[in-house]
Amino acid sequence: MEVEMKIRGLMMDPVTNMPIVILKDAQGNSILPIWVGVYEANAIALEIEKVVTPRPMTHDLIKTLLGGLRTGVRKIVVNELKEDTFYAVIWLERDGKLISVDSRPSDALAIALRLDCPIYVDDSVLQNSKMVNTIADRVNNDELRRWLENLNDEDLGRYKM
Repeated sequence: MEVEMKIRGLMMDPVTNMPIVILKDAQGNSILPIWVGVYEANAIALEIEKVVTPRPMTHDLIKTLLGGLRTGVRKIVVNELKEDTFYAVIWLERDGKLISVDSRPSDALAIALRLDCPIYVDDSVLQNSKMVNTIADRVNNDELRRWLENLNDEDLGRYKM
């Protein structure tokens, strides 16, 4: 089963100083932090903030290519968590046929933002993301999860890239 989620924000992890994309479901029951690289976070931040660059960025180029090929993006799905690494699939639609493309979640999210397509997370990923860490890490992750769940819009603005 897939849970539809939205990008709630992009921020810096105060512990590791790495960018985190925060996904949250519409009901607010599930939150999924995905740590991403700095360049990927920048691509997401540019679209969140609607910054127009003088030349097309990679994800803008992909958007243009898909449009030129008359191919739409139906949805993106964060579909797997394996050895602390998230995996995603971009579901393309062309001439009535669905095509799945393996992707890093950060790239899939950047494309989803540019094409305004839905973002889903497989329920198994949400469940496994809560259980994958060692006991020592769980304490830190539980603290981080509580901190993330209690963020308001003002807090998200304090950790700009």
